[in-house]
Amino acid sequence: PRVAPGAAAPGAALPLALRRYMGAVGSSRVMCDNVPGLVSRQRQLCRRHPEAMLSIGRGVAAWTAECQHQFRRDLLGRVLLRSSRESAFVHAISSAGVVFAITRACSQGELKSCSCDPKKKGTAKDSKGHFDWGGCSDNIDYGIKFARAFVDAKERKGKDARALMNLHNNRAGRKAVKRFLKQECKCHGVSGSCTLRTCWLAMADFRKTGDYLWKKYNGAIQVVMNQDGTGFTVANKKFKKPTKNDLVYFESSPDYCIRDRDVGSLGTAGRVCNQTSRGMDSCEVMCCGRGYDTSRVSRMTKCECKFHWCCAVRCQDCLEVVDIHTCKAPKSAGWISRT
Repeated sequence: PRVAPGAAAPGAALPLALRRYMGAVGSSRVMCDNVPGLVSRQRQLCRRHPEAMLSIGRGVAAWTAECQHQFRRDLLGRVLLRSSRESAFVHAISSAGVVFAITRACSQGELKSCSCDPKKKGTAKDSKGHFDWGGCSDNIDYGIKFARAFVDAKERKGKDARALMNLHNNRAGRKAVKRFLKQECKCHGVSGSCTLRTCWLAMADFRKTGDYLWKKYNGAIQVVMNQDGTGFTVANKKFKKPTKNDLVYFESSPDYCIRDRDVGSLGTAGRVCNQTSRGMDSCEVMCCGRGYDTSRVSRMTKCECKFHWCCAVRCQDCLEVVDIHTCKAPKSAGWISRT
């Protein structure tokens, strides 16, 4: 079995240097020429929209956290140098993170170049009847447009197979955010009756996008370049042709069960696993059939918490004994020689 790791590295769609730099600056005064890892087009956008770079920094933090949540750990940079399904996921989730962050910044009035969706005005109709557009609809189209210009700029510089793969997965990530745009309404009328409704469009929590792209990761399609080098065809003719929503990759993933620095795999020896889970974090999957060790540890936790008027919560310190399960290491000598 393969156990994928989880977030980013130099191979990701956005350089982590941007995140570190934005965190250090902490304001809209961005010296774009000093942010490492940006290509010329990205620097131009940075100079033109310095306040957007702060939002992109938040977007990087959001997709990194989501990547870590889905994979249950960090990805190594060497893993992302491969054209694998892990790289496909990172490009999709990073592109989605920028869309989400820029769109949210538009709605919150943080960017000079955009605001709420200007197209959502006047009266409209849905299955429940007529309603008025009001409030602030998330300007998802602007978020997608900006993310495409900024994130894809790094790939458009080259037209090789990897660039085409990254562009495809970047687009899949952008489309995933828009997929969960939902209509929210407020009723106006006597006793809250819905004789009149005001509605707006809002993005769902980013976790929904992450969960959706995780499913796409598990169903990612291996492809090869077509003869004229302009697109993809499936590597295995038994599988369907990928749609714009699917993730694609060229190279098979390394065996993440085994520690191998050459391919960037940390292995799963010593990883904490969940004995009761049936998911990726289960001991059966995480430990790759090698079994696991159980140790009993004591730790202090807060307990018997009570609310005291007004306004404090007071808790007692309690000693809790829990079982921690960690994956056994492989017994083969070959594992040792590859570390």
